[in-house]
Formats: sequence, C-alpha cells, structure tokens
Amino acid sequence: MSKDNLPTYVIVELLIRLVPYNALIGDYKNHTTYDEGVMVKTSEGTIHFPKSLIAEQFKSPELVNDETLTHIAHSFKPFRAVS
Repeated sequence: MSKDNLPTYVIVELLIRLVPYNALIGDYKNHTTYDEGVMVKTSEGTIHFPKSLIAEQFKSPELVNDETLTHIAHSFKPFRAVS
C-alpha cells in the first residue's frame, strides 16, 4: 500500500472517528506509508495507523469498534509546545 494508492479520505474518516476519544488530534496534514502501517501528521501531532485498520475502515468501517478507536486515539503523539 503506497501513499499514491491509499485513499486519503479513509485516513480523514478515521481521524474524524477519533475525535470523541481524543479531541486534541487535530486536522489531517500528510501521511507516510511504511511496511507496518501509516504515519499520519496532523495539525497537532502524529498518529500511527496499522495497515489492517486502514483496510478495515475502507472495506467495512462498521467493523472498526470502540475499543480499537480508543486504543489508537490514545497512541496520538502531540507536537511539543515551544516555549
């Protein structure tokens, strides 16, 4: 799954679904694909999505459950504040 053949809207949908679990995630800015998943840069930090989650959101979004969304939302890494 390369960046070029990964529909960006699937990532944006996941970010929208994560808001109730972590309102600090921010808006989609960019993403990079890796063997193990997708690293997403938002306006507020970064978050990693496993490729399996991206595929499930694309094919059967109703199967992405609250437990998975909670786990992913809590893995969000905010940018450090500059003082």
